[in-house]
Amino acid sequence: MIGIFKTNISTDQDKLKVIAAIRHEFRIQACTVDIEDCDKVLRVVGQNCPVNESEVIFLLQRMGYQCDILD
Repeated sequence: MIGIFKTNISTDQDKLKVIAAIRHEFRIQACTVDIEDCDKVLRVVGQNCPVNESEVIFLLQRMGYQCDILD
C-alpha cells in the first residue's frame, strides 16, 4: 500500500506541484517528498489499495522529473 521512490524533486515549488498531481491522478491517503534527503524520497500511501508504482513513475516522467523505485 506504500510506494517509495527516488526522485530529482529539489524545490518546495516542485514538491507541491508533484503532490498536487499525484492527489489528482490517484486515490491516495498521503503523499510526501523529502527534498532534504539525498534521494529526494517520494512516499505515496494508497487509500485502501496498493500504489501502482509504474503509473506514479510514468506520471512524474511526463512532468519532467526522474523517478525510480527506491531499493
